[in-house]
Amino acid sequence: MRYKPIIILITLLPVLYTACNHPKTDVLSHKPETDTLAPAHQYAYGIVIDSLILHTGIIQKNQSLADILLPFQVSYARIDHIARNSAPLFDVKKIRAGAQYALLYTPDSLSQVHYFIYENNPVEYTVFDLRDSLRVYRSAHPTDTLLTYAAGTIQSSLWNTMVDAGADPMLAVELSEIYAWTIDFFGIQKGDGIEVLYEKVFKGDEYIGLGSVIAAEITHMGHSFPCYRFQQQEEFDYYDENGGSMRRTFLKAPLRYSRVSSGFSYARKHPILKITRPHLGIDYAAAEGTPVYTIGDGVVIGKGYERNGGGNYLKIKHNGTYTTVYMHLKGYAKGIQKGMKVKQGQLIGYVGKTGLATGPHLDFRVYRNGHAMNPNNLQAPPAKPVDSLYLDNYRNTLEKLSRTMEEYRNAYHTNPTPLLTYEEQQRENY
Repeated sequence: MRYKPIIILITLLPVLYTACNHPKTDVLSHKPETDTLAPAHQYAYGIVIDSLILHTGIIQKNQSLADILLPFQVSYARIDHIARNSAPLFDVKKIRAGAQYALLYTPDSLSQVHYFIYENNPVEYTVFDLRDSLRVYRSAHPTDTLLTYAAGTIQSSLWNTMVDAGADPMLAVELSEIYAWTIDFFGIQKGDGIEVLYEKVFKGDEYIGLGSVIAAEITHMGHSFPCYRFQQQEEFDYYDENGGSMRRTFLKAPLRYSRVSSGFSYARKHPILKITRPHLGIDYAAAEGTPVYTIGDGVVIGKGYERNGGGNYLKIKHNGTYTTVYMHLKGYAKGIQKGMKVKQGQLIGYVGKTGLATGPHLDFRVYRNGHAMNPNNLQAPPAKPVDSLYLDNYRNTLEKLSRTMEEYRNAYHTNPTPLLTYEEQQRENY
């Protein structure tokens, strides 16, 4: 019996040796201390591509989905199946030249295509998952938004002012949409001022385009017109400093970019007939084919050819008081017919030179209770203001945006570097 402890010790020696020489284990994670992190996965379009080859390209003129997939051993039958079953979400017949696409396929000799990705725009894309049964879905690249400030004094046009300020000139279009009900940009004058706080969208370091205008202020003919973006009842809109809507019952003009070539007059010498007669509207000179929009909701009560000089025209009744007429049109928007209802800002036709016209222009007229009036004197009531339930929130928003605008204004006017450099500096700290 005195040898029993020795026998037990000898029996346990292999176990003790293994325990002493085995790597220590983290009690909390139950992983050996010698473990290393697995290599990170590589992603493209939200898909793990560790075992796939990424091929990218640009859609060429007249190139179809079949032209793209056939070289990668995707059969005609499979392509037809893709086209027919993806139609509810994306019509493959509408892929456009210049758009980017990508293919993810296996690196083996079969080169099986697992995914086809079509870039709808710089941010959004459509994924065609070709593995097994077809699955189509939409997604988007992650983006960053930069808060940006621009300011300038009108010398010729709002567009040129934005260019001179180093801002995206498309900002001029956004501002003309916001202020369409309160400022007639055809009457904008040299010396008018503009400042705007807006968003720029980036995909990595690549500038994608404009985000939202957050706040702006235009000084026109000695009057200041501030506006602020605010959300109520799940919808964003723009309001003035008192919470009144920037929208009105009528737009200030029926087209976006042109010039006034002839104003309202009771005695104007006609450029073709060479006689003096009333011109009871405003002529907007614009390129032939320029879109024309209705200035307000209404019903089309007249469509045809006016033989006394008006050419192709449309007449829209807005309510019991106001009617508008659009003349010398080249043609009409698709579907526009007498008796149909139209919405404010809806495309109704295109600038032309039909009838008695020396060049392409729109003759725009407004009638109040059946009598012609100067369109510049049309005073339209505003849309709904900020609801009383949200008024306190709006005031807080206005205060914050005004303070932010002031901070950017001071930094902009004290920084001698160009605006773009200032934006880049702000982006680093945003």
